[in-house]
Amino acid sequence: MTETLRVAVPRKGRPLEAVLDRIAAGTGDTELADSIASTLRYEKAIAKGKQTDERDVYDRLAAYSTLSDAGQPDYTLLRDDRAGMPRRIVFDSVTVETDGVDVQLIGREEPFRAVRTHDFALGFDSADLVLEEVVGLREEPLASIDDLNARIDPKDTDVRVVTGLGDTVYHTLMATPETRREGPADELSREFVANYAGPLCISPRYERLVRAVLGTAAMEDVTFCYPDDGREEEAAVADVGLGVYLTVTGSTARDHGLELGEQLFPSETVLMENVVETTQEADAVKNLFADAEFETALAVQ
Repeated sequence: MTETLRVAVPRKGRPLEAVLDRIAAGTGDTELADSIASTLRYEKAIAKGKQTDERDVYDRLAAYSTLSDAGQPDYTLLRDDRAGMPRRIVFDSVTVETDGVDVQLIGREEPFRAVRTHDFALGFDSADLVLEEVVGLREEPLASIDDLNARIDPKDTDVRVVTGLGDTVYHTLMATPETRREGPADELSREFVANYAGPLCISPRYERLVRAVLGTAAMEDVTFCYPDDGREEEAAVADVGLGVYLTVTGSTARDHGLELGEQLFPSETVLMENVVETTQEADAVKNLFADAEFETALAVQ
């Protein structure tokens, strides 16, 4: 009898698409991955008012879901954070077969916490959440994924990072030319921040992440400040002079006259395991995702 392994995945967005892409590469079933991704992109467009559909949300949900076939995707409804809190269609589950194991991908709002609470042996979520919640703060900066696992207190959680999926964007240091020229170092780098005194603009949710990545010693003379609600992040950094934000190409930052500095830490979808719950089936699935052919900034030796 084929074993079934339940794996927690995000319900929507770039992290879920990264998981689907790796599943498609490992199983050859690109049609399934494309179907789920295109459905969720369409629903996002409806949620953002960029698409319209004569069917109501319940009719669309019924059309997308195939309850009688585990090999076809199911979807569910969540309250959206838009005005009026309308319902939004998101991913719920699908089962795929690989290496003699049925892998049931199950959508969760917080996959990291589902793995942390032993509901799942494996799960996928942003590496940022590991930094924000369970990585210990130290004076020295965090420079690698091995450092990340080493800083997780085993008394706090049994979760460890296995590998990244290659959907990499970076938390990047950025500054105005004036701040860089007048700063304490020639290059806009970790050394720059370590010798800098003044405000540093970040998103409020990333305060602990930035402390972990740069090290608490570098933060002694730094004061965090945050964009006003609804304000574009790069615009706020330009006003302050120095900041850390996620960037892919840096084009938006440059539109605000900012220079890009060191890429501090990759924000990548990661495969996590609860080491207490690891089984032979879980190891088979880990091998599917820990493929050396895929470029990842978060591969663990």
